Amino acid sequence: MIEVDAGPDLLSGLSDISPDAVFNALHGRWGEDGCVQGLLEWARLPYTHSGVLASALAMDKEKAKSAFVRAGLPVVDSVLAAKRDVMADHVMAPPYVVKPNNEGSSVGIYIVQDQANTPPQLDDNMPETVMVETYAPGREMTVAVLDTGDGPRALTVTDIYADGWYDYHAKYSVGGSRHVVPADIPVEIFDACMDYALRAHAVLGCRGLSRTDFRWDEARGLDGLILLETNTQPGMTPTSLAPEQAAHVGIAFPALCRMLVEDASCDR
Repeated sequence: MIEVDAGPDLLSGLSDISPDAVFNALHGRWGEDGCVQGLLEWARLPYTHSGVLASALAMDKEKAKSAFVRAGLPVVDSVLAAKRDVMADHVMAPPYVVKPNNEGSSVGIYIVQDQANTPPQLDDNMPETVMVETYAPGREMTVAVLDTGDGPRALTVTDIYADGWYDYHAKYSVGGSRHVVPADIPVEIFDACMDYALRAHAVLGCRGLSRTDFRWDEARGLDGLILLETNTQPGMTPTSLAPEQAAHVGIAFPALCRMLVEDASCDR
């Protein structure tokens, strides 16, 4: 295995190495939105995880939600709005969430609480157009889906506990969050999460490994289960959720990586 840091000279570096397969461990824009996937397709280098179309579709939250709605999956209402309009006045009644339409790792999340008097003042790094969506209360849960020789397999449901929002720090810092695997939830909700994750994986055209995130309002039963988004490049760090789920079902980390590499291809 040879590690390569992605940059403007990525194609040149890969050409020098001439790998049998590329394990894509990038997140967010460029690495997860179809750009690197397109580069690898052009170079005809087999790669892991989802292809160009699925990656671009999943990263564009508004387009992904439209696909979920057409597939009958539950999502909250949302709009795309100009950054200046979001900072000038509430574009929907609080509580709501403001976030980039095409980022990952919970980067750039603003939660506007119920009865907030003023709109959020967004960071200079936020894009000029952002997504504003109704806040979904409840427990944070997730399901990883792994492509196997027998087809896609939903691994299990993880219940995530963090102090406050499950943000970048909570995701990647040791002790930043606590995971209950499998989630201690009613069978109906557990099965729905597994089913929705498989359907999301399929409707977006994901390959290799994906992870779909949920919020569940216990007071509303099944009606309180909301699909937030699907990640086509789930984290693979010691604190990450997908490897933890794989280990729970008997797939050790080296075996998980091997399965992804063996699945690598072009034309994904």
